Amino acid sequence: METINTTLLIIGGGPGGYVAGIRAGQLGIPTVLVEGAQPGGTCLNIGCIPSKALIHAADEYCKVRSYAAETSSLGISAGNARIDLGKTVAWKDGIVRKLTGGVGALLKKNGVRLVNGWATILDGKTVEVTPDGAPEATVRIRCEHLLLASGSQAVELPFMPFDGTVISSTEALSLSSVPERLVVVGAGYIGLELGTAFRKLGAQVTVVEAAERILPAYDAELVKPVASSLARLGVELRLATSVLGMEDGREGKQVRVRDASSVEAFLEADKVLVAVGRKPRTVGWGLENLMLDMEGRALKVDDGCRTSMRNVWAIGDLTGEPMLAHRAMAQGEMVAEIIAGKRRHFAPAAIPAVCYTDPEIVVAGLSPAEAAAAGIEAISASFPFSANGRAMTIEGTDGFVRVVARKDNHLILGWQAVGVGVSELAAGFTQSIELGALLEDVGRTIHAHPTLGEAVQEAALRALGHALHI
Repeated sequence: METINTTLLIIGGGPGGYVAGIRAGQLGIPTVLVEGAQPGGTCLNIGCIPSKALIHAADEYCKVRSYAAETSSLGISAGNARIDLGKTVAWKDGIVRKLTGGVGALLKKNGVRLVNGWATILDGKTVEVTPDGAPEATVRIRCEHLLLASGSQAVELPFMPFDGTVISSTEALSLSSVPERLVVVGAGYIGLELGTAFRKLGAQVTVVEAAERILPAYDAELVKPVASSLARLGVELRLATSVLGMEDGREGKQVRVRDASSVEAFLEADKVLVAVGRKPRTVGWGLENLMLDMEGRALKVDDGCRTSMRNVWAIGDLTGEPMLAHRAMAQGEMVAEIIAGKRRHFAPAAIPAVCYTDPEIVVAGLSPAEAAAAGIEAISASFPFSANGRAMTIEGTDGFVRVVARKDNHLILGWQAVGVGVSELAAGFTQSIELGALLEDVGRTIHAHPTLGEAVQEAALRALGHALHI
């Protein structure tokens, strides 16, 4: 068996792992990265990037269909619209190949050795890696530092295992045709993003959610425009409803559900997308051999991403919420720098989160309710996109931008927005919090006209009591 010796061994080539590898290479740390599939992990291969590609395609198709129906207020009319989902998936796959290939090139450029295969941990310094279908090619890797970046996986319902009809987001992003009837279990961001996309592609979509409203993790005011959009699109919502299992029906499979009044019903389905969350990937690769401290289902780490074993580190979804690719990237870069001797710790002032529904939602920092719960006397103000010129020109007047700041010194604590394209406001939101900006700083910054960003300035001005355009 070949033995490889290295300073840093990274298990997992997702956003956290590959960024850690690139930065370690830049810092001159001998590094080996182990990945069983293509570099890029869930995000690039079967998550963030392909889902946003499908959402974009669905949006474009929905627009063209509205032009064909002559319902557009823009004066545009077009012929009958058709979509070949196979070609759409091929286009999406091309984007994925380009990005994963780019990651591979960056790793190589920075001297990181990529070992394709599946890791099994023997101890805190030793890992064996076996390529798919080639146990004779197993290699042993010994390291000084072990970085765990195995990511997460979709939660499977024990009474509804994934079987081709019941699918996770992974399979949903590679369907060759649009299902006629799609039942989505879970009204969180994954379920609603994909459910909305498939409705726009022509599927009959029913969303089943155990909570009493959609997107239960988000502020109720932010969710209202999304709920209105779902109603316009004709997405059926069954809230405060539990899924009981699958049964055979007259025309195929049925999902058995029970509402809050204990009334049961059956939902016909060609596909059932289960989107009830994700969990850290902790099983099947020898992690238990290290006997590390846990926090629930996640690995426990300190503010330097150190585990309870010396020189064993963990980043990303493996360390729990928030399970966001950009959090993993920041952690991976930091760990590489700590190993190189730099003084770093992970204490961001805010980590933005985006929900790519229709319209989009973005949050960073504290909401008004969270500020109150923390005992902070805060002020907040919103500016609606109905008063924003750019929003009008892109038919995106639903939604608003809201700012939260301390009442005593006007230090900005948080931002929230819902509207068309608001994901692009996330960087400015987070930067203002990270830099300790005041309402006056944002209010006095000249914002380009006409842009959605003007609503950010106007929200700050409104909190100060002198908004200009409302």
